[in-house]
Amino acid sequence: MNQPLDRRTFLRTSGVALALPLLEAMSPALARAAKPLPRRMVTVCNALGLHPPSLFPATPGREYETTEYLELLRDHRRDYTLFSGLSHHDQNGRQAHSSEVSWLTAARHPELAGFRNTISVDQLAAGELGYVTRFPSLVLGTDTTVQRSAKGTQSQSFTRRGVMVPSETSPANLFARMFLAGDADEVERQKRDLGDGRSILDGLNSQRKALDRRASAADRGRLDSYFEAVRAAEKGITEARAWLDRPKPRVDREPPVDVRERRDLIGRVQLLMDLIPLILQTDSTRVVAVMIQELREVPKIPGVSGTHHNLSHHGQDPNKIVQLRKVETEIVKCFGSLLEQLKGCGEGDGTLLDQTAVLFGSNLGNGNSHDTRNLPIFLAGGGFDHGRYVAYDENDNAPLSNLYVTMLQHMELEAASFGQSTGSLSW
Repeated sequence: MNQPLDRRTFLRTSGVALALPLLEAMSPALARAAKPLPRRMVTVCNALGLHPPSLFPATPGREYETTEYLELLRDHRRDYTLFSGLSHHDQNGRQAHSSEVSWLTAARHPELAGFRNTISVDQLAAGELGYVTRFPSLVLGTDTTVQRSAKGTQSQSFTRRGVMVPSETSPANLFARMFLAGDADEVERQKRDLGDGRSILDGLNSQRKALDRRASAADRGRLDSYFEAVRAAEKGITEARAWLDRPKPRVDREPPVDVRERRDLIGRVQLLMDLIPLILQTDSTRVVAVMIQELREVPKIPGVSGTHHNLSHHGQDPNKIVQLRKVETEIVKCFGSLLEQLKGCGEGDGTLLDQTAVLFGSNLGNGNSHDTRNLPIFLAGGGFDHGRYVAYDENDNAPLSNLYVTMLQHMELEAASFGQSTGSLSW
């Protein structure tokens, strides 16, 4: 009789330690769904907001009419709840975008004289969970600019002492941290192999065959999906890195290849969305925070000629609004892709999305006027009763912190309050 696999089982070869997703073979009790599955939290912030007329329906409830952006998520309508009328109070700060630093903390008057930030909801959850996973949390971002903090926010995650947690902006580095192990020469060799288009899975075939012999039919299906996702992530990272590794042409202007890579905001966002399911499947962490920032370049999107920031300050210019909607359409599609991938990962009797509360929204309710009220907020997954548009008072907003309390409680953490909360949020 085969002994159950350890939950921390890795497939190993030179320079690689590949964690496995949750399998029935890891515990007889797990196969009977008797062992609780881990709960997770993912937060994704699009720092320049979402155009309200393209997002919010006219009427709340389950029978809300679709809108331009919600139509992009039609296959997930029963998997999320859309909220309006949520915000943090007193978000006037040192500059127009200061609310970026307080979106996950709810601290008042961000970056004004004497301001000291408070702990963010993701770091509170990570601190409570501790090292039950290899990384208590992962903080990810899209802006690779060095010393970004001199020009804007690099991360929305803060420690109890109000210190910003730096974000990881390289999907390739993140992939290496997750899957590459060994001495420096082994890791470097594996990086070269990835650059040459070879997969880390190629050296694991014999171990995988042995694992397949012990796995149930359901396990084999999960492993097939998981390994396919690993290969897809490798392919995306390789394609993204290819431009960086190619020699630059000697011209009198900025090399087009370099500009194309820099402008690919959506490509960066999608790579992060593709990695999150792998991160959660392998139980590398249970807390992920992502910040989507514009790159101060014209996004590589057909029909867009202005920077994302400039378009968000459209001043009701119809041409700018059309372009802004093109940018935001692609960002919403990336969110939909994340939901699709989480739903496609089986876990226990359900899916990875069932165990993962995914928050998607912004610190700005209206980017054009830097309004921090009536924030666009989605909560997806997590086993909640979804399928509704919930509209709170647009003039007297409910605390967004109440939703954070609900998310912390979903993580099975003892949280009666957070930030500006008055309780938990029920709907």
